[in-house]
Amino acid sequence: MAAAELEYESVLCVKPDVNVYRIPPRTSNRGYRASDWKLDNPDWTGRLRVTSKGKTAYIKLEDKVSGELFAQAPIDQYPGIAVETVADSSRYFVIRIQDGTGRSAFIGIGFTDRGDAFDFNVSLQDHFKWVKQETEISKESQEADTRPKLDLGFKEGQTIKLNIGNMTSKKGGAAKPRVSGSGGLSLLPPPPGGKIAVPPIPPPSSTAIANHVTPPPVQKSSNASSADILLDLDAPAAASKAPVSSTTDLWGDFSTASSAVPNQAPQQSNWVQF
Repeated sequence: MAAAELEYESVLCVKPDVNVYRIPPRTSNRGYRASDWKLDNPDWTGRLRVTSKGKTAYIKLEDKVSGELFAQAPIDQYPGIAVETVADSSRYFVIRIQDGTGRSAFIGIGFTDRGDAFDFNVSLQDHFKWVKQETEISKESQEADTRPKLDLGFKEGQTIKLNIGNMTSKKGGAAKPRVSGSGGLSLLPPPPGGKIAVPPIPPPSSTAIANHVTPPPVQKSSNASSADILLDLDAPAAASKAPVSSTTDLWGDFSTASSAVPNQAPQQSNWVQF
């Protein structure tokens, strides 16, 4: 009772122009046909509203001006016996109206615009699609409540062990700190009984070589002046000395060349002979 009072009515569709027809009773199972109705002379004209309250939808026929209710058709499922389409048109339907006393009757309704008939049909389909989804969700939740729940708690006396780095252990005591090498590189601790390897010294960088100043050369003393210089000059000359002819006459070659020339008459010249 409390749940029914909390439900509110929502409007699904409103169409301002709808025609209502009295229809003859159906004599066979071939379905209703709009051509059997008096389409040119409707029995009533007004406004149609489709509302929902909970899982039930309602088709309400109301007066256009005053909004007074003319007839109402509760719908529990769609498609169903409460709303049926005709066999020869998509703009006409047959609905089952009911009053408060439980009496019911079938009447025909029709829309002048095909788009209004489409909106009326889709509004009912969307509502009952939502009802179907809600039913499946509630069914799944009930099945989940009936299943045995999984117990993930610790049993009495049950323990777990966690290995976390840099934490005290039962056997080794405090964890050994890592050895930090040059350049901010962290090295792993050595194995038991081992030695710590000294990190290699990095080679000097090019900047250090560029900044290095070469000392000036050491000057020789003043005592070793010209004599030392001459000795230095004579040393390579002595090493490279080659054997020469025993004659010391530098003009011997020229005398030999002149003797090879045939005798000619001496010519008188103005040059002085040396």
